[in-house]
Amino acid sequence: MVTKRDSNLQRKKRHTRVRAKISGTPARPRLCVYRSNAHISVQIIDDTTGTTLCAASSYEKDFGMIGSNKEAAKKVGTMIAERAKAKGIETVVFDRGGYLYHGRVLELAEGARAAGLKF
Repeated sequence: MVTKRDSNLQRKKRHTRVRAKISGTPARPRLCVYRSNAHISVQIIDDTTGTTLCAASSYEKDFGMIGSNKEAAKKVGTMIAERAKAKGIETVVFDRGGYLYHGRVLELAEGARAAGLKF
């Protein structure tokens, strides 16, 4: 019998491998991405204290567009960069969450870079 691999389980394994190597510090917090089928969200986390410094997502009430496409991901990237700049955060460590650096994750990163966030 042929069994199908659980792609989310494979993603979680990749994510734990990456998280063993990177962590957010107060000087350079971690930019963590979560991508679902319908939405995309991102947080900036300081792992030493375990606190979320700022967040942005397509779940927000005033977002105004469908959250499952590249344009929405780019808008979320610019939103997180603006909120990070308001908090005084300029450089971060990018944590793609085990997702491929392609499509919506790539657009989110490019949107954040275009808005002035460095990683």
